[in-house]
Amino acid sequence: MGVKQIKIDVTEVTIGMYVSGLDRPWGQTPFPIQGFYVRDLDEIKQLKTHCNHVYIDVTKGAGPAAANLRTLAPKEKNRSSKKQVKPPSSASLAPLKVNSRTYKQQEPLEKEAKRARQLHQRVFGAVSEVMIQIGSGNMTSVHETKRVAGSMVDSILRNPDAFTWLSRIRDTDEHTYGHAVRSAVWAILFGRHIGLAKAELDTLALAVLIKDVGKTHIRRELLLDDDRTTQEQAEYEGFVDKGVAILKKIPGVEPRVIAVVKTHCERINGSGFPRNLKGDSIPLLAKIAGIVTFYDGVTNPRGASNPIAPSQAVSHLYEVRGIEFQEDLVVEFIRAIGLYPTGTLVELTTGQVGVVVEQNFERRLKPKIMLLLNEFKQPLKKKKLLDLAKDDMDKQALIDSGKKRLDEVDKIEIAQDLEPGSYDIDINEVRDKYLLKGFKKNLFSFFKK
Repeated sequence: MGVKQIKIDVTEVTIGMYVSGLDRPWGQTPFPIQGFYVRDLDEIKQLKTHCNHVYIDVTKGAGPAAANLRTLAPKEKNRSSKKQVKPPSSASLAPLKVNSRTYKQQEPLEKEAKRARQLHQRVFGAVSEVMIQIGSGNMTSVHETKRVAGSMVDSILRNPDAFTWLSRIRDTDEHTYGHAVRSAVWAILFGRHIGLAKAELDTLALAVLIKDVGKTHIRRELLLDDDRTTQEQAEYEGFVDKGVAILKKIPGVEPRVIAVVKTHCERINGSGFPRNLKGDSIPLLAKIAGIVTFYDGVTNPRGASNPIAPSQAVSHLYEVRGIEFQEDLVVEFIRAIGLYPTGTLVELTTGQVGVVVEQNFERRLKPKIMLLLNEFKQPLKKKKLLDLAKDDMDKQALIDSGKKRLDEVDKIEIAQDLEPGSYDIDINEVRDKYLLKGFKKNLFSFFKK
């Protein structure tokens, strides 16, 4: 899904819109990131104070009053007939406390990426081993899984981009293990963003890695079935209680980890399972686990050959905010992962196509991009690294100094993100060349032979 921007007068802004652009540089406003969902009247007041008009993205948020946008949220298996309703007032929800300055990046991307690549294999191996042993009826220690979960947290705290690269690439066809590892990455990134304590991040990481352990005792054909009967759906949902029972028998699994596994499928409006909990009856870490599970399930659906574009996954998630998931948690999760996560294939306003290789955590819409195709969608003879934030600052400096007029400067933006497979580009190879070998030293053939 491409970005569809509409220019509107600031007086037309309403809660639920996604503001993707302003009529002035973002740095001249109090808004912390470039692109955000309007959540309350105070934000609208701030927009009116600083802007005359804004640009909204109607694929991510509400459109003008006259617009009638279609619902993008995916239907749940055998649960689509249930009406989605806002949680009743009795479902208490405490506001989320965010401290985005708790952690600072400590390592450069290339250095951390080498560690992360090795750790990724260890994490995958540890989760696989636990699942295989339990599936065979053997009780096993989760010591190694617990250890690698903590190492994942440490790596993402040092540099969030390194593991994000790995979570965007599917190196294996085994859905359950890959889903667990990717979901854990999103969970740690989210927890890092809102400033969770290290101990909570460790708990969250381990819980998300082993949350599906009960599926080892569910019939495989049931897991793969896209059209379950009501009875089959009830049997499938039993994986949560089965997982909890298994984990209680394994030494070293703390009760707070089990609590997350037990409640990660609950939803704030009571539509979840297995106990139909509502509101803050669901622990915060379990709410986070639920969001990342949903997001990865949409982004990497079972059986699909490629992940979908991040903007589609964000739209699906945003549609169920305040219904299945706490609204401020959804908004902050989107801010945490960015609209264009590392590894995303994007098309620029110039028509060129590239891959996001590093985030700019101060300016989310201005990441570093490896340009691979020209405006005619032909491979570039010489690959180019474009830092959108630096490019924008350089051009703005020309305008501010009077050397160029605004209409003489062609500012480059991301026009849309693309589904992997849109062009014959091997994103795995982009990752390996850029992160593991150093793209300046050995940059050649990013394209499949």
